[in-house]
Amino acid sequence: MGALEVLVSDILCEAGLERLDVRTRTALELPGYFRATKKWDLIVISNGALVLAMEFKSQAGKSIGNNLNNRTEEAVGSAKDIWTAFREGRFGQCPPPFLGYLFLLEDRENVKSPVSNKEPYFQVDPEFRGDAELKGTLNLRRHKGVSYSKRYEILCRRLVLERLYTSACFMMATNSTKTRISQPAEDLTFQRFVAALRGHVVTFLGSQSQ
Repeated sequence: MGALEVLVSDILCEAGLERLDVRTRTALELPGYFRATKKWDLIVISNGALVLAMEFKSQAGKSIGNNLNNRTEEAVGSAKDIWTAFREGRFGQCPPPFLGYLFLLEDRENVKSPVSNKEPYFQVDPEFRGDAELKGTLNLRRHKGVSYSKRYEILCRRLVLERLYTSACFMMATNSTKTRISQPAEDLTFQRFVAALRGHVVTFLGSQSQ
């Protein structure tokens, strides 16, 4: 993920931000509302204003499913925390910052196979139910569920849909000598993420020059 942080930092500087205003290694703590501070992965502070804050998250290995709920809770909680802190004036009188979420998932077979849901009392959201198949002699229809990669895609999309993050990116990469990167969702590509990021920077710099 370090390479992605460097790439995004370069993009921000090319868009017009000062290199010293872009932080990726130290002094990354920002005030919260439900907690004192939260350490982000990349932040930009320019002329005393919070321009943006970003999370770079990844998941690899065989135990991907075990951490999906934790990643979801973390993403939602962090966004709720910082937006409430913004509402309470923790960042002074400045326009709303750009909040970005970039997720990189290891591309392997176990993340692309359907995963069934446990529904002892109520049905899960239709997006997570997947296709139905006939089971048993009674031909009962049973939904197969969706894969972990699809669940992460849904997460990223809904983080933006619910306005918890300004923009989100979802990518997959193989763990091999020649890494192959794929972008399953057209609305969550790195190109679209960067376009939104550039647009925010341009708007911010324009407001500073007035």
